[in-house]
Amino acid sequence: MVQHVGIIGAGQMGNGIAHVFAVAGYDVLLSDVNTDALHKALAKIETNLHRQITRGFISDDDARAALTRIKTTDRLAAFSAVDLAIEAATENEKVKIAIFQDLCPILKADAILATNTSSISITRLASTTDRPEKFIGLHFMNPVPVMKLVELIRGIATSEETYQIAEKFIRKIGKTSANSEDFPAFIVNRLLLPMINEAIYTLYEGVGSVEAIDKAMRLGANHPMGPLQLADFIGLDTCLSIMQVLYEGLADSKYRPCPLLVKYVEAGWIGRKVGRGFYDYSGKEPTPTR
Repeated sequence: MVQHVGIIGAGQMGNGIAHVFAVAGYDVLLSDVNTDALHKALAKIETNLHRQITRGFISDDDARAALTRIKTTDRLAAFSAVDLAIEAATENEKVKIAIFQDLCPILKADAILATNTSSISITRLASTTDRPEKFIGLHFMNPVPVMKLVELIRGIATSEETYQIAEKFIRKIGKTSANSEDFPAFIVNRLLLPMINEAIYTLYEGVGSVEAIDKAMRLGANHPMGPLQLADFIGLDTCLSIMQVLYEGLADSKYRPCPLLVKYVEAGWIGRKVGRGFYDYSGKEPTPTR
């Protein structure tokens, strides 16, 4: 039975995952090596809970109870009591493997280990742990409190019991699971990121401006957000990482990351989280940077 959930990484995905588990009644331990990130995560969770109160999704009492269920730590040693550990660190395979190597000796023998990777092989990550049969991919969508889907990905060694337990707690936190096979970028990003990459090529080749491309897809395809605006929201560094996984994993030139995407990441212009990407967010309204 899963009741005590540990989450590694207090960024936008980690704090969102902590939020939904706490609201659903789970005891949550949120970990990050950066204590400032933990303070910001708690503030963000409180803000998002308040937004849910004002929209009538939860009560004041529910929000207060959820906050009391969340504890923070900068030490993995505290994970010795968790039933489920979810890694939600940066989309970098070496970083994730290093976390698993530090975490596995601490976890209970029967604890489930999950990753929120959006593109990396579950089978390969699982093989670096001491519990591949208890390892599973849980790809939450951003923003986690709002988006209903969780991609559920089992590696070759993932047991049926682990899969069934994961399906159960995904339902309990109010999400819907979609089963994906363990191939590069799974389902959502296999479809979404090539579209974003093609939008960047469209900009790179001068077919349209940032504003024109986003307007065309919002009004012409009824997308709620233009692809370049969405890329900024996701993070251009994350977009590039996923395209590299697709390109290397499938060896097909159609997945080659656009050189302009590479240049933006090299410049550190990686989107909303730093205030600049395809748009500059320093003013009252975002303005295109190209």
